[in-house]
Order: sequence, then structure tokens, then C-alpha cells
Amino acid sequence: MKGSIRERSPGKWAIIVDVHDPETGERRRKWHSFAGTKRQAQEECARIVTSIKHGGYTEPTKITVGEFLERWLEQEASNVAPKTLERYAEIARKNIVPLLGRTTLAKLKPEAIDGAWTKALASGRRDGKGGLSPRTVHHMRRVLIKALNQAVVWEILAKNPATLSKPPKVERKAMKAYGAGTTAELLDAIRGSRIFVPVLLAVMCGLRRGEIIALRWQSIDFANRRIAVTETAEQTLGAVRNKETKTGRSRTVDLSSTVMDELRRHRAAQAEEQLKLGIRPDERSFVVAQIDGKPLQPRSLSHEWTRVLAKTSLERIRFHDLRHSHATQMLAAGVHPKVAQERLGHSTIAITLDTYSHVMPGMGADAAEQVDAAIRRAVKPQA
Repeated sequence: MKGSIRERSPGKWAIIVDVHDPETGERRRKWHSFAGTKRQAQEECARIVTSIKHGGYTEPTKITVGEFLERWLEQEASNVAPKTLERYAEIARKNIVPLLGRTTLAKLKPEAIDGAWTKALASGRRDGKGGLSPRTVHHMRRVLIKALNQAVVWEILAKNPATLSKPPKVERKAMKAYGAGTTAELLDAIRGSRIFVPVLLAVMCGLRRGEIIALRWQSIDFANRRIAVTETAEQTLGAVRNKETKTGRSRTVDLSSTVMDELRRHRAAQAEEQLKLGIRPDERSFVVAQIDGKPLQPRSLSHEWTRVLAKTSLERIRFHDLRHSHATQMLAAGVHPKVAQERLGHSTIAITLDTYSHVMPGMGADAAEQVDAAIRRAVKPQA
């Protein structure tokens, strides 16, 4: 096997490699276009020859990024949740394809991808009102990397050029959370409203929005004061569906006497309301539901939270920040991070520590003092 180069025009080269065709037994030529210096063309020629000899060569393809992303989305439809697929499709079609869709995979280089990210940050909004946020561009990069990893698996690409692109810097947003006093004020302000119980479950138990909406009465153990969190609600373009929790594992959340009392009152009021409509509630009824017993939509809960909160004088936070409030109050009160992790349903304690380390600045000093005190108690007094 041998290769050679031929200059087509200044800076443009043809790389020709003679290879053996195993089907016909004859030799045939592979032609490649290359832009660069003569030395670079020679190096690329040598690389191609070596790749062919060692079985690592991938035939250049004329498929474009846009065409491949559609193929990849079809394949992902059976591998990911509908909501995840919707998000992939939105990012691919609305953000990536306008910038890179016409580029063939064979010609897709890290430099072009970096240029696309730069353009997206400067003028990527579809309404023409400026650029996309670094977080959105970061998601674009992740989706492209995932898609092109599949191109490597399918042997369409020899390597993934997106992994060499530079991710935009994403600044972590300051977390908003209510303290215990503000939480008490909040609960007093919204008591009697339909959003009271969802807020209670978020801020007093640390449940996620989807977990609250999917919660059924059969999952509440009133005798032992605990909730079994086994499902979460997911909203897609078509409907709301229940699925496994975020980590894929169920968890048990212990309840305070305050929460138990409020849930008992809520269950009685809900049953009375539904019976008037001719609906007979049972153990499979949703804890948080519409008047007719049907589950809420996740977006509807968030919209109602925003509307109700606007009527108070409290700081504006997202519904998910109620869960953060529960976590920060736990850790600030000295609850062990492992207990907090299990209560919140984080897959690892590292997630808990990374997310809430800002509320534990004194834990190291407290630990040092406790160890010091224990050793001093154990040391025998000198005669």
C-alpha cells in the first residue's frame, strides 16, 4: 500500500492512496481533498495509509450534520424518555442545524464547531435579538458530542471532533432559598389555597415538582409517618406521563407531625370536594389534583406558584427553589449530608455536597472542635 499527493491549486491537495479491494481482489485508488501546506498534506497522507493498515480507517462520507442528526434522533427515540428526546430534537433542529447543518461530517472540524459556538453566543437567538446564553450553548455542545459519538460507533467518523471544541464558561447561578422564618411566613400566607399542599411537600419534605404531582395516597404511610417516593410526572408536548424517579430508585421520606396533620386535613377536604362531583376517591387518587381528581400538569403548578407568590411580599423564587430551601435548612441545622442526600433523592452524596457546600462553611470547624474535645476527654490527666 502506498500513497501520494498532488497539488490541485495553491494550498489545495489531492491525496491518493492505492488500496486492495477484498471483494474484487484488485487494487483501487482512494482520493481525498486536503487544504494546507505540502508538509501537512504529506503527513495527512501518511496518517491515512497507517489507519488503513491498522484497520482504523473510516471512509469519508457526504452525509451532512443535519442529515445525520435526524438519523441519530430516530435511533434515540427508543433509547431515551420522550421529554429527553424532545429536548434533543429542539436543540439539534433549532440551534445546531442552522449553524452546522450543511457541513458534511467528513469536513466537520473542531475549528468550525468553535466558530459555531462563538456565533451562537453572539447572535444565535432565532428572534434576532442577540445571542444564546452560555448554558444553552453548553447544552448544544453536549448534544452534538453525544450524537457524534454515535457516528463513531457506526464507523461514519473515526473520531469525534466535537470533543475537542471549547465549551463556553457557564457561571453557576446564585441559589435562592428561604430561611425557616420566611418559610413559616409563606405557609401562613398561602394556607387555604390549592397550592398549599404542593408547597408544603416541597419546602418541608424536599420533593421535586414531578414527584409531588405523581404522588398518590397509597404512597403515604400515615401509621409510620413516611412517604414512598416511587414515581415522577413528566410533561411532554403530547401529554403528562408518570415514570421512575430521576435517579431510577425509589426512596422513603419521613414526615413531621406538622406535615402529617396537614395531609390528613387535605385528604378529608379533597374527598368531600370530589364526592360532591360524584367522584369516589380511593388509595390510587392523586394527593395533588384538579377538582375532578385528574393530575395537575407540571407547568400549571409552576404558573400557579408564580401567581400566588406575586400576591405576597416575599422574595420571588422558582418552585424548585422550595426544595433548595428544605435542603439548606436541613444542612444549616446540622443534619448529616448523608441523611440529606437520601431524603432529597440524590444519586450520590457528592451531588449534595457540591450543590449545598455554601451552607456548610462551619462544618469543618465544628468537626475540628468535636475531635479536639473528644481527645481531650480521653487524655488522662497528668500527675
